[in-house]
Amino acid sequence: MPVTQITHNDLDGYGAATVVGAFRAQDRIVHVARYGDVGPVVEAELKRLDRTPEPEILLITDIGLEAVAVKFIRSFAALNRRRGEGRHHRLVVLDHHASSIDQLREGGLQPVPDPEQPSLSRFDLGDPEIAVLIDAHACATRMALEHRALYAGETPEPGPDLAALVEAVDALDLWQKGRPAFPGGLALDEIFWDNVSTLVPLGHPWHDRFVGGLLLAVAGLLRAGASPAEVEAKVAALRLTLTDGLMAGDPEDDPRLTTRMRVARALARSDALFHRLSDGTLLSFGLDSGTFQRVSDLVMAGGRARRVVNVQRVGTLSFRSNDETALAGARLFRGGGHKDAAGGKLQSGSAFSLADAVAQVEPVLNPPPPDPASSPFAALRGWKG
Repeated sequence: MPVTQITHNDLDGYGAATVVGAFRAQDRIVHVARYGDVGPVVEAELKRLDRTPEPEILLITDIGLEAVAVKFIRSFAALNRRRGEGRHHRLVVLDHHASSIDQLREGGLQPVPDPEQPSLSRFDLGDPEIAVLIDAHACATRMALEHRALYAGETPEPGPDLAALVEAVDALDLWQKGRPAFPGGLALDEIFWDNVSTLVPLGHPWHDRFVGGLLLAVAGLLRAGASPAEVEAKVAALRLTLTDGLMAGDPEDDPRLTTRMRVARALARSDALFHRLSDGTLLSFGLDSGTFQRVSDLVMAGGRARRVVNVQRVGTLSFRSNDETALAGARLFRGGGHKDAAGGKLQSGSAFSLADAVAQVEPVLNPPPPDPASSPFAALRGWKG
């Protein structure tokens, strides 16, 4: 069955995605930056699954379960009841936030302690295809490892680097300073935040492959006894090795350039990273400023578009153009700047996905023509006195 994973966009969320990918490849990974975005994400997922004829696995990790998520879990159970035999989707929720238990209780779901693991609570939805587990004494990365049978069946024991990754993330996420893995967890966290959005951005097919590969490579160094300082000194070499693998066979690759320059060339050709608006403007979502600067220049230099706009989660827009239209676009979003480099702000104040950004930008940048039928004088047309 196809697997979709919805997970947080911090170290633990990516650690959980890396663990899952080691045992069963995900067809899609959705990273949720803010818990306020959970509602729109799960609502869209429920609609998609309702239209999907064949069964799928939905895995939710490291997402604190607020009321909207509890409602989604109940709605998922209702969806399965409407589907025929053999067409039920599978839902696995692995979380470790204590507040999630309170929210589930308020939603009418009572925890059932696991007799073999007192810190683990299970919640019964009356559906064998739904597993909701909360363990406040384990991070989501560890839960993804310990409960892998729920999404991957029988699997071999994890490799040593993956086990080291789990130990480091678990020590850091639970803030267990006395554990030997804690300093390595701190180093892993710093390296994660320095690299999660600066080289291969969210939305590109290489994103999780790159971040997961980097996390495992760092965990391998920690397992071999490298200190945090030694790990930090080797990150550039790790990134280079990963980039060589990503760019292998690319005829346009130039190994003499920096890793960022090399990857930017591939990003500028990506169909997944951009959406073309009706006026030809290419829109991207969530690129960091340095990446957008390089990629937008390559996009325009290659003739793919004359104007590019990047939308951030916080609702800021950055326009770039080579025909002096950036400023005109930015002004429609209460912004300003230079003729070919300008910025603005979404009316709503935020966006949670590429599709959401497109839905907000398109009607402002390219408003539909007025409907003649909406004119107060429409009824007078054809009237003869």
